[in-house]
This record gives sequence, C-alpha cells and structure tokens, in this order.
Amino acid sequence: MSEGTSLVMETSENGTDLSQDDTGTIEETPEDTILLHQTSVNLVPFIGQRFVSQDAAYEFYCSFAKQCGFSIRRHRTRGKDGVGRGVTRRDFTCHRGGYPQVKPEDGKLQRNRKSSRCGCLAYMRIVKRAEFDVPEWRVTGFSNIHNHELLKTNEARLPPAYCTLTPDDKARICMFAKAGMSVRQMLRLMELEKGVKLGCLPFSEIDVRNLLQSFRNVNRDYDAIDLIAMCKKLKDENPNFHYDFKLDGHNKLEHIAWSYASAIQLYEAFGDAVVFDTTHRLESYDMLLGVFLGVDNHGVTSCFGCVLLRDESVPSFSWALKTFLSFMKGKTPQTILTDQNACLKEAVAIEIPGTQHAFCISHIMAKFSDWFSVLLGSRYDAWKSDFYRLYGLEFEEDFEDEWRGMIDRYGLHENKHIISLYALRYFWALPFLRRYFFAGLMSPCQREAINAFIQRILSAQSQPDHFVEQVAEIVEFNDRTGSKQNMQQKQQKVCLKTGSPIESHAASVLTPFAFSKLQEELQLAPQYASLLIDEGCFEVKHHTQMDGGYKVIWVPCEELISCSCHQFEFSGILCGHVLRVLSSNNCFHIPEQYLPTRWRINGSSCTNPLRNTTREQSDKIQLLESMASTLMAESIETEERLDAACEQIAMVLSRIKDLPRPTTYANDMVYNCPSDLILPEVEDTDGMVQSFTIGNSQEPLSLGKLKEKRSRDGLDITRKRRHYSGSSFAQFGHDSPDCPIIGGDSLNGDTLGYL
Repeated sequence: MSEGTSLVMETSENGTDLSQDDTGTIEETPEDTILLHQTSVNLVPFIGQRFVSQDAAYEFYCSFAKQCGFSIRRHRTRGKDGVGRGVTRRDFTCHRGGYPQVKPEDGKLQRNRKSSRCGCLAYMRIVKRAEFDVPEWRVTGFSNIHNHELLKTNEARLPPAYCTLTPDDKARICMFAKAGMSVRQMLRLMELEKGVKLGCLPFSEIDVRNLLQSFRNVNRDYDAIDLIAMCKKLKDENPNFHYDFKLDGHNKLEHIAWSYASAIQLYEAFGDAVVFDTTHRLESYDMLLGVFLGVDNHGVTSCFGCVLLRDESVPSFSWALKTFLSFMKGKTPQTILTDQNACLKEAVAIEIPGTQHAFCISHIMAKFSDWFSVLLGSRYDAWKSDFYRLYGLEFEEDFEDEWRGMIDRYGLHENKHIISLYALRYFWALPFLRRYFFAGLMSPCQREAINAFIQRILSAQSQPDHFVEQVAEIVEFNDRTGSKQNMQQKQQKVCLKTGSPIESHAASVLTPFAFSKLQEELQLAPQYASLLIDEGCFEVKHHTQMDGGYKVIWVPCEELISCSCHQFEFSGILCGHVLRVLSSNNCFHIPEQYLPTRWRINGSSCTNPLRNTTREQSDKIQLLESMASTLMAESIETEERLDAACEQIAMVLSRIKDLPRPTTYANDMVYNCPSDLILPEVEDTDGMVQSFTIGNSQEPLSLGKLKEKRSRDGLDITRKRRHYSGSSFAQFGHDSPDCPIIGGDSLNGDTLGYL
C-alpha cells in the first residue's frame, strides 16, 4: 500500500467520525464507506467497531495488517478513569512505530543491532466501555499512515507476530517429539503434510524449539497431577475437606474437584440458587476452571466448590455436577445459572433434571459485538438497548409481541444468532424465569461481586504449586469478611423510613441486606393504586398508568398472597404491589411464609423456629432474639463483661434443661436446632474473628469449668476461630446428628467451635 492511499481516523469531541489523508485535509467519512487499497471491506477497522475482548481486537487488526503488508505490536496505556479498573485503553501500533531507545553508557558490551523503528504513525486504538453491565472494547482511533516500505505478499509471514502455531500444529509437534523426531524432521514432514514449499510454513524452527521447551517446563514444574497431592495434604489436615479426581487411560489427570469444610454448611442453608461459572481457564494447567457459587442471607458471595476439567464435553460437565452433588450429600439446587454452552446445558438436564436452568445474560450479551456489530453498523446501539429492554419485561405475552416487532424493525429474520436466542428464550429471558427463585444472583451488583471473587481465584494460578491452598486462603478470607460484615450489620441500628408496622415487623426478622430490599419496595408502594375487582382479587397499577396493571391475590384467612409480577418467587422479597394491598387493608404484619428463612437474621439455622407457632409464641421468640443481640453487643465491651455473660448464660441454659420437656410441643412447634449454644462471632481489637461454644453438658457449666476447659484443651475460647459464617443464638434442645449445621459429624459437649 502506498502512503497516498492511507487514512487516519479519530473520534471528534462530538462523536463525529473524521478521516484525514496524508495532506492534512479532514473530512467527515461514513464508517461503512471506508475503503483501503488492497484490503477487504470486512477487514478494515472503523470508528465505533466493537470487540468482545482485547484479544479479539488484536486478531482483527493483525489480519488487516498482514493483508496490508506490515506487522503490529501491543502498546499498553491506561485511561484517565482507569485507576483500580485495570487497562481501559490500548493501542495497537505498527511494529516500526516509535523510535529506538538510547541505551545508557554503563561500560557493558552491547549488541550492535540496528532497530527497525522509524516513527511509523499507523495504529488502532480501542477503549473499554460498559453498557448494560457488559464490557466491550470500541475502536476510537485508527490511522494507516506509514513512512516506510510495506512488505510484499510472500514476505508477510516473516514478522514474529505472524509466526503462529495453531492448536493442531502444537498437537502434531508434541506427537512427533514423543516419537523421537528432530526439529528439522518435524518441519520437513509438516511441509509435506500441508503441501507448502520448503521454508514456507507459518512458523520457524525457533518457534518449534521454543514450544518444545515450554512442554518440558510444564511437565517438570506445573504437572496437573500435583493437584492431587495438594488435595490429599488438605484432607489430612482437615477431614471435612472433600476432593475427587479422575485419571485417563494414560494415568494423566483428566478432572479434579474439591470443596472446603465451610462449603457444605453454607450450601445446606444457601444452596437453593447456584452459579456454576465455567468461562475461565487456568493457563498454568491448561484446564477449564469451574466454580460453584451462591449468596448468603447477608448478600455475601459464598464459594461451594471448584473443579478443573480437561475439556468442555458433556461427560466432563456431567462428572463435575455429579461430583459436586456427592460433596453436598445429594442436595440439588432449585435453580442453577451458567454460561450458554450446549454441552453444559445437556449435562444439567441429565444430572439435575429437577433444577431450573438459566443462562447468565451478561455472558450472552458479551458475544453481541462479534455477532451484530458489523451486521447492524450504526444501528447496533439502538438494537442492543431494545434487546435489553425486552430481556427485562415482566410478562411473556409482551415479550412475544415486542420480539416480533424488533425482528421486523431490524430485518433479522434469517440471522442464525437471533433464531438461536429465540429458541432458547426460556433459559435467559426474565419473563419466563420470574417464577423461579434466583436469590438476586441475576442482579448486576451480584454478578459484579461474583466476577471479582473469580478474578481473585484466577490470580492464585501465579503459584501453581500451591494453587488449591491459595484458593483455600481466598475462600477463608471471603468467609471472614462476610462474618465481619454480618456482625457489623447486626450491631447497626436499623433506620425505619416509612413508619409502617410492616416495616417494623420486617426489620426485626430480616437481615439488613434483605430488609433494605423490602424497604425499597415499601417506599414505592404508596405510588400504586389498589382496586378490589373480586373477592380476594385486587388490581394494582401505578398512579400514572391508565391501562394494564398487576393482579394481586390476597386471602387473609389463609394468609395467602400472590402477585402477577412474581417478584417474591424470583427474589424472595415481596413486591410493592402486594405491600400496597396489605397496607390498604389494615394488615400490619407480613405472614411468616413470606419472610423466607434464607433471608432471616438466623437464616443459616436448620429449621425456622417461628414456624407453626402462635402469634404470642412468635412474639416471645422474637423478643428472645432481640435480647440475645443486645446481650452480645453489651458483653463484648470488656473481658469482664464477656466472662460474666458466659457464666450467666451457662446457668440459664442449665436451668432450662431442668424444666420438664413434653413429648410433643404445643401447636406442633418444631425446634430442630444445634445441640450447642453458639454465640455469634465478634471481632477483637486484633481483627480476629471469634466464636464461643458452650457444650451440651448434663451438669451446670460454670465459668470455672470454662477455664478448666481452656487449660485442659490448651485453647482459649475467646480466641477460637471458626469457619462457619452463620450465627444461631439461643437455639438448643436436641442432639440430632442429622442437623445440617453440625453436618452429622461427631461433636461432643467439649467441642469448641466448628471445624
């Protein structure tokens, strides 16, 4: 390409795409009419072009440069607003861009190599943008001005950027190496196989030798079989650590999965909605990383387990799901959220057919720049906004009608991606998923928290020899952070904003995280109008809305509530439509079944103690919980207060156990709770999370006996740490080994804390 046909493009301040020839003349150029000499239209970069990742942009520009006759290199830069968010801008430049650096005269002998850099101005700039919580890389600058001769067609393969080894090439070279062939023999044989002339392969002898050296490094230092040894070590240190693996016919590690001690307890309480993320790979082991995640009653991300897979096949995913369920005692989640993967979809249908499967919308929309950016051109932004609006609709009928309108408006009737998305709409569109419980995992803030957690796990691969141990520290740190946050939330004074009795009732039962969600709905409730249209049936709509609305069913005698928006089924939090009906009809409390156990302050308890109780008994239980919280806050002020509290609680517990216990509780009350009295965690001045366990002894347990336990066991219970993040205060009364909190393990009265 000659210099006279070169173009330079940059985004102006008002967003107009500008083009400039080498004479300095600037003119507006439509992005879809840019043509360069000797290039295909589809390969020419244009302002506004989108890519799913930096690598995708690099590959595109690399193909363009190779066809033009020059090589490229990466140049890393950061945007002004990129502090703490990584790279937000990157420039790809001609390999001859810039000028050679002047080396300091330090007396050392330097190699006298002539630099190829001559200040070439050709480049492509991409900037990271996030729309609808999905990051994309957009072209904001492009120049094809060169001040040097471009390579001829037969020379374009010589620059290092174009010396590439495909996965098939790597596999063939590995096989040849095992057969004992020399590098030159490999090159001659591959030239014959590919039918190319001598020396015309897209890679050189040096590339092959470097590849073989990397194979040797992997086999020596980062052999994935060492993962088994790591897991065995953790199992020996903690019997509650679980792991399993599978070897192939060559005795090579094929799959491995593991789960930490705290995961089973967390999954028992919060495993109703699970995210199975399989979108990342561990380069250290060249294996697919899968992470099972959830969210607890305080909105903190919980890790249930990890798995490494050799490939993305149906048998691999089936093995991962089956192994995970074996760790979790066979309990299946209500819903599972994954990437859009055909093999994973089939594996979920086979292993957990009763679980509602959904695709993460952010993973789907991340592919849109590749699928639709070039196809739609300037209409891409408008189409993406329309799609996201359709995704969030509330009613299935509205989705079907507006989807057809969108297809007609953008002429996408024959597009294969649109056809596939519509066929799979029951897996990603919210109108078809609102009837199922996802615990808020589809919200942008939860997706961001999950992505941050996975990034910390990926950072652990920098030490592959200790990867599982590094991940264990990350999980433990996350549990401690969640425990600290939980304790801080418990001690915070709840701020009531509406003055509604419903708000006061919810504040005494729900965690601050869940209560804040309900409080938002309570504040929106007065904006709705409620109209009784039939017995027990109400029409609720916004005061500015003339038509439509929501249908709310309320049967007071049965304490039955439902709304056509299905928000309670979807998130476990009542919607403003229901709250409007309750407040308008003088209902001053929320029925117990609409305050889910998983969102309660003691959401990790085995069984909700307020279930099947009378109103008077329920009030007394809530009063007891309130007193326990106050006792905790007051006791941790000093060591003297703490000792006094432990002594008095032991006396009260002993006295209660002496009272007669009926064979059946009044009104069939159920108290399936742990046999030990566990005080919530507190934080000492040194930042260490503490827990206290008072044994279920038949004799009164005094402070003196507590001190005897300290000296006998060599432990200080005020410093004992535990991994279990939930708290269950003032719950006792049985010795069942089946309690999910205890996990069926043999814990006697002398046990201090949880494993």
